[in-house]
Amino acid sequence: MHHTSRRQFTTQMCALTGGVLLGSKIFRAKAFADEPPSSGELLRRMKWLNEPASATISRDRLVVRARRKTDFWRKTFYGYVTDNGHFFRLPVSGDFDFEARIDGQYAALYDQAGLMVRIDAQNWVKCGTEFFDSTRHASVVFTRQFSDWSTMKDLTTSGRVWWKVVRKPDSLETLCSVDGKNFTSVRMGYLVPSASADVGIMCAAPEGEGFQCVFDSLKLTLASK
Repeated sequence: MHHTSRRQFTTQMCALTGGVLLGSKIFRAKAFADEPPSSGELLRRMKWLNEPASATISRDRLVVRARRKTDFWRKTFYGYVTDNGHFFRLPVSGDFDFEARIDGQYAALYDQAGLMVRIDAQNWVKCGTEFFDSTRHASVVFTRQFSDWSTMKDLTTSGRVWWKVVRKPDSLETLCSVDGKNFTSVRMGYLVPSASADVGIMCAAPEGEGFQCVFDSLKLTLASK
């Protein structure tokens, strides 16, 4: 992808609705209201959409090696569909907040790691750190049949960044933070509402030979009913 073109796409969008389906059991909002699952517990219950080159879970930490030529993008400007990025996720229904701390060895054009909320292949949102113009950017893509892209300078030039998504009945907000406490809203938008959506962590290496990234401090908070 040519970033000089992708950065033209800035719009506001996304909405969804959010308990958690883990295995065959549905965990509804009330089940997690008092005792949210730990980061390690969430990681152990997640499953891959498109397995990466490697993935290792150690307690509450996931280390991933993204495969080369992977990405999530649909049609806009380029005319092609790429849906082979790596997404480690679990299904959630009802309103929720989900966050994780993320770092990566960003080096090649469009190396990226962050969060994703996905209804299906045509309706999804991803947000995180993405590498282009030889530096890191906070990047958000909203997709409803067609993808768009918005960016700003990353909160730091190196090290970890927390990302958070907040789902309400008719909106999804993406936020980031350098300390996990004070979050900056990056974008809010609309996505086709759905009874449930997959939420989790994602990474991809569209142009490079693959890269390594690290996820920890996962936190899922479901709205009380």
